[in-house]
Amino acid sequence: MRLRALLNTDALGLRLLGGEDELDRTVRGVMTTDLKDPSRYLSGGELVLTGLAWRHDPADSEPFVRILTSAGVAALAAGEAELGDIPDDLIVACARHRLPLFAVHESVAFATITEHVVRQVSGERAGDLAAVVDRHRRMMTPGPAGGGPDVVLDLLHSDLDLRAWVLSPTGLPIAGPTPGLTADVCARLAAEHLAATRTGRRGPHRVALGATTYSLFPIRGSSGSGGASRDVRETVLSDWLLAVEADAGDWAEERLDLLHGVTQLIAVERDRRDAARTVRRRLAREVLELVQTGAAPAEIAARLRVAAPVLLPGLGSAPHWQVVVARVEWDGGEVESGPVAQALLEEILVDDLPGSPDKGYPGSAGPEHSDRIAVAHTGDEAIALVPLPSVSTEQDGAEPGVLADALLQAVRDPLSAGLADDGRLTLGVSAAVHSAEGLRGALEEARHARRVAAARPGRVCAAGHQELASHVLLLPFVPDDVRRAFTARLLDPLRDYDRRHRAELIPTLEAFLECDGSWTRCATRLHLHVNTLRYRVGRIEQLTSRDLSRLEDKLDFFLALRMS
Repeated sequence: MRLRALLNTDALGLRLLGGEDELDRTVRGVMTTDLKDPSRYLSGGELVLTGLAWRHDPADSEPFVRILTSAGVAALAAGEAELGDIPDDLIVACARHRLPLFAVHESVAFATITEHVVRQVSGERAGDLAAVVDRHRRMMTPGPAGGGPDVVLDLLHSDLDLRAWVLSPTGLPIAGPTPGLTADVCARLAAEHLAATRTGRRGPHRVALGATTYSLFPIRGSSGSGGASRDVRETVLSDWLLAVEADAGDWAEERLDLLHGVTQLIAVERDRRDAARTVRRRLAREVLELVQTGAAPAEIAARLRVAAPVLLPGLGSAPHWQVVVARVEWDGGEVESGPVAQALLEEILVDDLPGSPDKGYPGSAGPEHSDRIAVAHTGDEAIALVPLPSVSTEQDGAEPGVLADALLQAVRDPLSAGLADDGRLTLGVSAAVHSAEGLRGALEEARHARRVAAARPGRVCAAGHQELASHVLLLPFVPDDVRRAFTARLLDPLRDYDRRHRAELIPTLEAFLECDGSWTRCATRLHLHVNTLRYRVGRIEQLTSRDLSRLEDKLDFFLALRMS
């Protein structure tokens, strides 16, 4: 129970003399004492009741209060029966040490307060234990009425008045009450949790977002139970977390143990879902082995026909396919990262899978989205077969399927926190293919795109098939020293001139190239007279010894601007 509840109980006759900001402290017990040093009998969290018999002069208050504060007591309640008004020196000492101080009316016996506190604290502990027993019973109940994270979270809410959500490491909500957390809050909680986990801090991790404090508990499945010697990087990007809307910093051990028990129950569901993906993983591995070994298209097509009902239950139509390749790399290379990339890719694709309710694709109703992805891993590389419903190649002007630039948009911050300073995630996405013959090309396309992403700076990068038909494919592989020399030779004279004369030659060059060398369109875009534009272009050509009417020189400037 909290101090605020004691103060609001009229029958206890308590009057607050100081510590109004500390009324949310939890009371875990009660003790009556008139000893000058009661520290040996204190364990922390007590409401200390005293008749002030220990006080012989004002100098006694400071050491007494210091002893109580060091022992971690919740508050001090002094009786008025002995001295009447509570001495000012005691009030000042409590304020100095931020120890809440109550005055107990002379008509109220300490035994009354003790009985009330013991009854309330014991009742809360009994309620916690009853909730544990009931929760285990319900979790063991077969059928739709039992099992699953939502049952556990409902119990937390109904029995302990705690709102909690289960989140994936990318911040995707898995279970919890409605209204749920916003996407931004989920991403920030996941990022805080992953960052704390990477630094080795033990949970729960407490995070304040605005006026709300959340306590984050890790949910570790059997894959994460390898003991303290297991490298945290093997599981940090795949373990779920439990976000509780409460500050667990002042919870009793019994309640903390209860929440850790809740995470173990939810971990059962985590393992169940992981086991359910076994068939889809096997199908993906079989198809990919056929693709990589150069099997006949008819054999691959036959395997796809077997896989389609499993990956697209209820839709019935033969899908198109995309391939997504992911790679997680850790400094040193001693961590097996293939399973990490596989689990992570499964989590990321759940929310981006075509057919999700917010994607606008047919088939948004039906089985959970994780029932429609298949990911296998070979070495440090994870490969996903993403089935697409039979839709036209364009829908509302947009290409269907997974898009590389949107794939990591919502999860970039959490994943960057989990990768910290020694990890990288790179992904490549192929175009949609319509037959078994196209899968081999799609796999190579996705791998090429991933290599383009790997050549870019940043902890989390993705590239799509669209970029493979562009100069963007070539630029990342140009050595840094060659890039610097090339851009310096062409652009440094213009930058120097702009610094000295504020001539804006670089912006003029960019606009001229974007307008395909059209004097009229470029002058209009820059709000210049054509003669002024001609003067600037002439100055660019003079400073660089290039001719912007020649295609080769235009191309050199274009590439230099892109590489800079």
